[in-house]
Amino acid sequence: MADYIADLFMTLDGFGTGTEGYWGKGGPELSEQRSRVYADPDQALVFGANTYRMMHHFAPADPDAPLNAANKLVISRSLQAPLEWVNCTLVAEDAVDAIPRLKAESPVPLRGHGSIAMNRSLLAAGVVDRLEVTLFPIVNGATGSNPVLTGLPDIDLELVESELLDGRVQRLVYLPTLR
Repeated sequence: MADYIADLFMTLDGFGTGTEGYWGKGGPELSEQRSRVYADPDQALVFGANTYRMMHHFAPADPDAPLNAANKLVISRSLQAPLEWVNCTLVAEDAVDAIPRLKAESPVPLRGHGSIAMNRSLLAAGVVDRLEVTLFPIVNGATGSNPVLTGLPDIDLELVESELLDGRVQRLVYLPTLR
């Protein structure tokens, strides 16, 4: 059975959306790390509808760019097939129902990138095998939106990997267990 990895970006105070990309804290190491993630052929990226729209909008024009070349699953009951973006398969189900089935069928890990509401539901359902948080060094109390972890049940986290990117951004990988 394949693992499901919830891959989320957030500020120190837990917001997933800010007024600028990477909250102005990106750098070359973060860009390189993201390129490696997108280029990994031994996984499938999983997006909800909103993240699909955003990522497709920002995808490079080059069809061979890692994000375009990646195998992508889009979980949405609001989008219609065929999807415009290359290498996308629409899964027209609720994520909490679809992900366990996809994990059982997939020969490669599934990486749910962004898609905060979807990944929050999957964490609450106990379907996430690894939680990868990229933590940006900013408190966005006045301007932040889309709180990442709000409304979740109690979850124990075992830190299994960490990495400092660009001297300021933390990549933290946890094994989550519902209490």
